[in-house]
Amino acid sequence: MSKSLSARLSIMMFLNYVIWGAWYVTLGTYLTATLKFSGTEAGAVFGTTALACMISPFFVGLIADRFFATEKVLAALHLIGAVFLYAVAQVTSFGAVYALLLLHCLCYFPTIALTNSLTLRQVKNSGSEFPLIRVFATIGWIAIGQTIGRMGIETSATPFLLAAGASVVMAVYSLTLPHTPPAGKGQPVTVSSLLGLDALAMLKRPSFLVFVVASVLACIPLTFYFSFTNAFLNEVGVVNAAGKMTLGQVSEVVMMLLMPVIFRRASVKVILMLGLLAWSVRYGLLAYGNLGAGMWMFYVAILLHGICYDFFFMTGQLYTDQEAPAHLRGTAQGLITFLTYGVGMFIGSLLSGGAVDYFTTTVGTTVTRNWNGFWMSSAFGAFVILLLITVFFRSNAKIQTDGSPMVAGEQ
Repeated sequence: MSKSLSARLSIMMFLNYVIWGAWYVTLGTYLTATLKFSGTEAGAVFGTTALACMISPFFVGLIADRFFATEKVLAALHLIGAVFLYAVAQVTSFGAVYALLLLHCLCYFPTIALTNSLTLRQVKNSGSEFPLIRVFATIGWIAIGQTIGRMGIETSATPFLLAAGASVVMAVYSLTLPHTPPAGKGQPVTVSSLLGLDALAMLKRPSFLVFVVASVLACIPLTFYFSFTNAFLNEVGVVNAAGKMTLGQVSEVVMMLLMPVIFRRASVKVILMLGLLAWSVRYGLLAYGNLGAGMWMFYVAILLHGICYDFFFMTGQLYTDQEAPAHLRGTAQGLITFLTYGVGMFIGSLLSGGAVDYFTTTVGTTVTRNWNGFWMSSAFGAFVILLLITVFFRSNAKIQTDGSPMVAGEQ
């Protein structure tokens, strides 16, 4: 791949994740501290991201796979999404926030699968080239997180306005991306393809089915972290929590750069197991950390993000791409997005919000949360999923970095 093409795709990833990172990390703090939403209401609002992932990726993936060029679909989605982001910043009631954020998410979350599939269509060697491009998504998340932390706007609606501006920029930039015509153009459209069922045939492979089930379950405890870590750190008195949380993305950058080496040395199963173990450890650290002698636990928990995310989710994206037939790669990315960011995180959003309320005691006007219990329930969940992968995932497949076929070895 040429350096200019790599740079263009890297900028695409950077901008796409600036939009999400601008509002997602501080959303829980804004909803609970400023708008005074309950944990259940905040969890429901976080669930809009998951609902969007369940509703839209299959259909948009199908459109990009069969009817319209990916770059044009991206431009349209981001321009419409910018309008809804601006509107979210203007309202304060639960119903209005929920509805407008859901409409934005319906536009935004298909772009995760579309930017992945566009990149994978352009690269020659996904195992070695994709991580070096995808890392700029994380850099974008870090950049906007540091900006918001330094501006001190974690409890305000300003992050939505920043996201809206970035979305407009991304809409314009999308039109400059490499022309990526629909790979399945001209193929007959069936009921199964309209519903995104073509990619479900991949679930007939035992190890891929176990991987998908584990991915869905892993997103449940994952949502506990994304939904309430910023609110937790602010509540216990951590200064510039949003800025400190970007250390997780710094570690993600480091791990992404190391992923090609890791792919050559470890199987998909081993990588997934290490990722889930890191999730369990990180929640234990959050449960027992404090602002005094235990502050190091908060830092380590945040820094584990590189292993937690890259070892499970980026590995899963590449594993899915290698398992999918060429003409279904966009739909396959939509499938995994639907099941993880959709089904898994929707369940996780509801459970995490309910868990916050369950571990909350209110006496008069005093609200006390048992964060230790909240985080340990997450640690236990991640460990159970680790056991599932250990016992039932029987593939010795590796992510290839040299362009050769994937090593099979399913038992």
